[in-house]
Amino acid sequence: MKVAVTTLVFCIASLLALGMVMLYSSSMAQVGVGYLTKQLVWCALGVAVCVVATMVDYRFLKRIWWVPLCVAILMLALVLDKHVGAMFNGARRWFKFGSLTFQPSEFAKLALLIALAWYGEHFQRQMPQWKRGLLIPGLLIGSTAGLIFKEPDVGNALVLATVSGIMLLVAGIRLRYFLPPVLAAAIGVGVFIYYNPVRSDRIYSWLHVEETKQNTGHQAREAMVALGSGGVIGKGLGDSRQKLGFVPLQFSDFIFSIIGEELGLVATLLVVASFVAVVFCGTYIAMHAADTFGLLLGVGITFLIGLQAFVNIGVVTGALPNKGLPLPFISHGGSNLLLMLTCVGLLLSIARQAREAETGMRNVTTDQELANPFARRPQPQP
Repeated sequence: MKVAVTTLVFCIASLLALGMVMLYSSSMAQVGVGYLTKQLVWCALGVAVCVVATMVDYRFLKRIWWVPLCVAILMLALVLDKHVGAMFNGARRWFKFGSLTFQPSEFAKLALLIALAWYGEHFQRQMPQWKRGLLIPGLLIGSTAGLIFKEPDVGNALVLATVSGIMLLVAGIRLRYFLPPVLAAAIGVGVFIYYNPVRSDRIYSWLHVEETKQNTGHQAREAMVALGSGGVIGKGLGDSRQKLGFVPLQFSDFIFSIIGEELGLVATLLVVASFVAVVFCGTYIAMHAADTFGLLLGVGITFLIGLQAFVNIGVVTGALPNKGLPLPFISHGGSNLLLMLTCVGLLLSIARQAREAETGMRNVTTDQELANPFARRPQPQP
């Protein structure tokens, strides 16, 4: 457990440090230190929340699981109101407070994971049933992901639904109940994309990058140019050309391409390796949790971080169609950074409680051996 926790903390700290450096490098030509200053404030707040979450017993969330879920659903409903939510680029996803914005869907992700972890533990023996295993948790997932989908934020909704499905599988839902609604949802998303011009154009540009490089495929093509021009060791920190207006959102969703251009293939592979290490460490911590609630919550958090990183890197490298998801711990975005650091704090709390439970069991065993020192001696054969 100690190795997993140390590796996890080291990887997260490295990603945060790289994120701050690359955020300044990618945005200094446009806004100077503006984005970096905001990100540092969110990072300080996130680290504070992470430390508190680490020190507090995560099992406390069992008693209040419904509170964050209700608050999250209320915020998701309010943000859709044109008088409350702020709209950017045709999507109404943010609350705006002066120069600061907050995205309630980020809070809703963690709230739903906590609720599903509680549900999976509370109804563990009934999860193989259709009603308890699929219908009721499906309503929780559908209500939360559906509101996020309506903003519209298709990427976050699909990621959250996928992670929730993984948690249900770990909790014990049967495949014969799980697969039909998954297939139906996949067909529904396909129909939505087909009849939605914006999303269908993104799919077409992904399949025909050169043909659409002057319009919808511009961002993806310029990102690949940035990655290719960086070579193995990169052009040098601060020497990116593509960040000068060629790659849109170079400080946010496409910051990975600037990492590749300035620091090269070596740095991008180290970033990928760090996220792989985070997933392995998070999975190890979850598998050694003190209870089922910790197991399910740890699995949900780990796959939320890993899947979001996978989608972002896949989009930047052209392996997946364009979808606006930030790269965890690196991209500009205070709401997501705060969520991710809170998730890390909960993972560390799960690890701490597991270690304390293991130490307590060893102490009990030692006390029993001291009370009966001959208990472990082999008995004479007749």
